[in-house]
Amino acid sequence: MREKRFGAAWEDAVPIPVCEDRPEYLGFYKKAWALAYAHIRDIPGMPQTPYMDEAFCDTQIWIWDTCFMSLFCKYARGVFPGVESLKNFYEVLHGAGRLPKIVPGEREPDWTGATPGVPADIKIHIADNPPLFALAEYENALMSGDLAHIRELLYESGVLQKHYEWIEGLSEQVLPRGVLNETYLIHEDCGYRWEGGRSGMDNTPRGRRGARAEAERPNNPDMLWLDAICQQALSAKRIAALFAIVGDEAERDRWLAKYEEKKAIVNRLYLDGEERFYYDIDRFTHAHCKVATVASYWALTAGIADMETARNMAAHIYNEQTFGGPVPLVSLARNDADFDTDGLYWRGSLWLPTAYAALLGFREYGLLAEAQSAGQRILDHMLKTYETFEPHTIWECYAPNAPRPATVAEGTGELVRKDFCGWSALGAISVYIEFVLGFHTVNAFENTVDWARPKGFEKAVGIKNLRFGEVVTDIVAEGALCTVVSNAPYTLRIDGKPFAIQIGTNEIKL
Repeated sequence: MREKRFGAAWEDAVPIPVCEDRPEYLGFYKKAWALAYAHIRDIPGMPQTPYMDEAFCDTQIWIWDTCFMSLFCKYARGVFPGVESLKNFYEVLHGAGRLPKIVPGEREPDWTGATPGVPADIKIHIADNPPLFALAEYENALMSGDLAHIRELLYESGVLQKHYEWIEGLSEQVLPRGVLNETYLIHEDCGYRWEGGRSGMDNTPRGRRGARAEAERPNNPDMLWLDAICQQALSAKRIAALFAIVGDEAERDRWLAKYEEKKAIVNRLYLDGEERFYYDIDRFTHAHCKVATVASYWALTAGIADMETARNMAAHIYNEQTFGGPVPLVSLARNDADFDTDGLYWRGSLWLPTAYAALLGFREYGLLAEAQSAGQRILDHMLKTYETFEPHTIWECYAPNAPRPATVAEGTGELVRKDFCGWSALGAISVYIEFVLGFHTVNAFENTVDWARPKGFEKAVGIKNLRFGEVVTDIVAEGALCTVVSNAPYTLRIDGKPFAIQIGTNEIKL
């Protein structure tokens, strides 16, 4: 059942992680929630208000920021309007809705065309941002158990299917109503042409023609983007899963067929069989564009890779030459000629959305030890930055070698945006809960919690006030005893072993 208490005190709504070996994690976790709470905005005239602000600027809203923000907001649904904020895109892109005017503040960048203090239209920044609506809706549905919302999405508005088909139908650049920037994504038989900013990886060197990128954004017009086809495949897969939840087998199978078609293309053309790694390709020759980035991990998030390839890709978190080192799953392989030790935005920084998506990919293949290792190193890197770098806050992205924020794309040495919760709250909240503590899968429809009890902690570890569907539960283990308190029955699986939880206090001997 969906709660409707937006704006209430967040402290009582959020889960409380338990990790007595690392009590400092809790303060950092609460800091992320406090910053996110400060970014709830209530603006009359928005299709959905209040909504989650990206912590970027006043007159723009972003698709992939909002999708990723919903993936931590799901833990406090009655207070944080995460998935609900997607309505601001649905109503404008696929309905008759409009966004209102706002008086922008001093943080407003020049490129928006707005002037601080002068009323200006709120706009969707990019319409062909990564198509992650179905991923966000599915993950939130597993927490809420809201069947009515799924049916509304699939049968009344049909917005997930509409957005998928809109992406498929892009054959030229367009400027949709209510959007600031024209699209760049073009669908072809074997994939999609795109552009760095629209992909979200603004100054990525992907598509460069020489040993190093000569331009800030190479934007090779003859390259097909791996993440685009994987994200569309993932959308089809998650739409199929939502149809499965409501019992519509015919539609489930129809969308699974779309997924399988794209999966086959990716494995036929984008996979380097010797390296067991995925790359972008040339649209004419299908030659691999050998720039290894975190975008390759979308093939795992979408479940496209076979098990051998998934293991090989996950093993890179231990490889100091590629995606291991001081912090894993950085945006560009460390041995790449364009890798920058200051991060330089997408030239090496740790970005929480793409790192988190990669961890979801590890979960897809049951690579939970790798997910815990990577997740804890990411959390520790963010925490050390918070503790040692002033101002003590959470940043848009992080330098790949030292505990400090990354630098912006322009090469000026300027630091990225602070107080970015925003999607960076994923690290302190979702990565912590799901991959450090190990509560990696919660399913309100099946009434289950899957817990990979983490290794390396000797004292009490677990979570309290975890809410899914109608269940509110505490799960805390210390030594050989796990104590579970719940207001309703459910099944708790600890390292794959099921335990029937009853109302009240349950004691499990491990």
